[in-house]
Amino acid sequence: MRVLGIDPGTITTGWGVVEKGAGGRLIYVSDGEIKTPERAGLSEKLLAISLSLREVIKRTAPDVCAVESVFFARNVRSAVLLGHARGVAFLSAAEGGLPVYEYSPATVKQTVSSYGRADKAQVEKMVSLLLKKGCFTGPDAADALAVAICHIHHGVIARLSERQKAGLSG
Repeated sequence: MRVLGIDPGTITTGWGVVEKGAGGRLIYVSDGEIKTPERAGLSEKLLAISLSLREVIKRTAPDVCAVESVFFARNVRSAVLLGHARGVAFLSAAEGGLPVYEYSPATVKQTVSSYGRADKAQVEKMVSLLLKKGCFTGPDAADALAVAICHIHHGVIARLSERQKAGLSG
């Protein structure tokens, strides 16, 4: 299973691709950050994210997409902007025929570092250890890789739950 993890944002959207190898081994595939034009309007930023994610999906051929869900934001404007970026991530994945799963920041942190309130540096260090890779494109790419790892660990449960809701067995 190859998972595209996305850490959405209108300024920087991180992405990372991790594959589940034999025996559940995690295999690093690729990562990057989509930096939107600083002075661009929201529509141009969202278009840049969409076009870049489409290219990532085409180039890396993931089987599934995992997106970090909305966290509690003190600033309503920030939460709304994040919602737009998440919508673009969902749309890009759907256009690529990928099922999309969501994980809360606390679940991602708990899965990767065993501590649901780990800071960015702790998450990045654990992702580096888990993937046996020294450095990543940036902190948002490392967060996206953590989302992908989270799905690899929780994805079987998520798929079974969906099948149960749909009334399917097995």
